[in-house]
Amino acid sequence: MKIKLPAVALLVLIVSGPAQAATLSEAEATFLDQLVTASAVLEQRCTGYEVDGAGSVQLGARLLGSPDAAMAMIDAYAAAIKAHDGESYDPGKFRPEVAESAGRTFRRVRTDLIRNPKRACAGHGETSVARGLLRRY
Repeated sequence: MKIKLPAVALLVLIVSGPAQAATLSEAEATFLDQLVTASAVLEQRCTGYEVDGAGSVQLGARLLGSPDAAMAMIDAYAAAIKAHDGESYDPGKFRPEVAESAGRTFRRVRTDLIRNPKRACAGHGETSVARGLLRRY
């Protein structure tokens, strides 16, 4: 019996998918949602905001328990962005559940920013400033 290579590859993906699937903890999901919201504000070039790297790590450390955990989530999000853009990334930092959740949040926030830029930039931007992810300039 001959089995074609694409069929075997598809079977491996189907079988290994659930085994690799993980869920985000509530704290991880919260931090990721806030991180993605802030990055969408920057991506849409909302005027007057810039990244606050130290504040982001501090917020993540409060939510996740340590600066290392915060940096791991930031790195996972960066890997997800690179994978989405077709750039090379560290596969050890890539987490499919982060990529999936980040994509949903980014689409939701970006849609809001496009539909009503002034209101959404102010709302999402100021919320991100209050959380420490962004700062005003």
